[in-house]
Amino acid sequence: MEEKKNKMSRRDALLGLATVPVVGAFFLGASAKSSHDEEIRESILKELNVEAAAPPESGPMSGDPIRIGIIAFGIRGEQLGRALGFATPAWIEQMKKNALENPKDTRLKDFLEQESQNVVITAVCDLFTVRAEAAQAAGTRDGNKPKIYRDYRELLGDKNVDAVVIATPDHWHAPIAIDALNAGKHVYVEKCMTHKVQETYDLYDAVKRTGLVFQLGHQHRQTQSFLTAREIIRKNVLGHINLIQTNTNRNDDNGAWQYDIHPDGNPQTIDWDMFLGNAPKIPFNAEHFFRWRKWYVYGTGLNGDLLTHDYDRINCLLEMGIPSSTTASGGIYTHRDGRDVPDVLQVVMEYPNFKMGTTQEAGKEQGMTFMYSATLGNQWDRGTLLMGHDATMELSNQVTIHADPRSTRYKQMIEDGTINLDVPMYAYNPSAKGVDAVTGATAKYFASKGLMYTYVNGKRVDSTFLHMREWLSGIRNGTKQSCGIEEGFEEAISAHMTTIATRTGKRVDWDPVERRIKVDNATLESIGIA
Repeated sequence: MEEKKNKMSRRDALLGLATVPVVGAFFLGASAKSSHDEEIRESILKELNVEAAAPPESGPMSGDPIRIGIIAFGIRGEQLGRALGFATPAWIEQMKKNALENPKDTRLKDFLEQESQNVVITAVCDLFTVRAEAAQAAGTRDGNKPKIYRDYRELLGDKNVDAVVIATPDHWHAPIAIDALNAGKHVYVEKCMTHKVQETYDLYDAVKRTGLVFQLGHQHRQTQSFLTAREIIRKNVLGHINLIQTNTNRNDDNGAWQYDIHPDGNPQTIDWDMFLGNAPKIPFNAEHFFRWRKWYVYGTGLNGDLLTHDYDRINCLLEMGIPSSTTASGGIYTHRDGRDVPDVLQVVMEYPNFKMGTTQEAGKEQGMTFMYSATLGNQWDRGTLLMGHDATMELSNQVTIHADPRSTRYKQMIEDGTINLDVPMYAYNPSAKGVDAVTGATAKYFASKGLMYTYVNGKRVDSTFLHMREWLSGIRNGTKQSCGIEEGFEEAISAHMTTIATRTGKRVDWDPVERRIKVDNATLESIGIA
């Protein structure tokens, strides 16, 4: 009974610490009130030698405004517009109403307090008239009214555009990005970077040839918890990492891409032929236009849309690159609504040569498996786990580390009671005293992945804002992009390997010398991603 009481007090203490504002990390061996426990804390601090890492500072945003063209203003396009500092009047009115109904909803306040990116939107392009006009309304400010283009190629010819933000369906990402680079425009493009395998090489070459600033939209690279996790891993806190477990868990129609179909969407307001692009020619279909993620001819499914989030956030921690091989399986089990992309998916990526630190004898440990599991029919949060010989990390907007009972590094500290296996030896929560206005299961999912916001000096900041700021700093100051073309190439090739494995049911291998996927072109053509 006494032992149970002590365990409860330790857990209560840990929960209590979670309400304290943080500038570093919290460590716990028992109740933090006693001097003995302070000694325990300092002992673990000294052993781990880890500090919380803040997003890197960008260069100055001063000078002439960068002139931006936005290409596509759907759900993500609107979000990117707000990260640049431009919201639609309709969104502002809705946020005012939400804030009145729920004082904890701080989205409008956060937006209005957002630091200026020093940009001006000079041109917008969307194939749907309603969205094009909404983009124009968002960008209209201080006497500037963005010009509307129906054809993105005309926008790229506008001398008043320095850089473009591309938030189109996946099958347009690479063609527009390549054309933009060839037109001398810097590029920010959403993931998945490409829709087809050859596009990946073509876009890579275009970025290298032009030398323009390219950023892929994986904004979690700005998130404080992920930067702190990278610091932890590089100091070998976990030991040799042998297994990664990541997951997608969503259970609502919006999370399954069953988006609303706008009542004004019709052949007169939508440029259907341009939307189709290189996709098969079919008669106008409003569902395909507004819910394009459900079909491979326009999108990349779970592999390119959601797996890439998890792949890239682990790649930014481990820099493991493209897997040696992938296998995958899945099916349409939760939303049988005419889609052809799976809504349940299992992917295994193998890295037999992976090594990053060890506490055991040389040569004993090598290799890692990255495992991704997804369902759009259940939202139970299974979390992300990085499993090492010495410890396991739970990773989301927070970081928690549990020592392994068989750890080599922590063996003595476990035996002498410095580390208590009943509680995490490390718990870091950058939002400890913040109020998070996250509504809806899908929003909570994105928040847990570090895709909505992070914290800088205790203040909540949109992680997309920081990611775009990094891109803009690259244009102004030549600073490095955290998710540039090298990282984008690894993301796209890895996603394509999983798509091929999913659709063929076969293992897919990577040739690191030839830098190619070991699949014949006929197979790629048969599934439409050659």
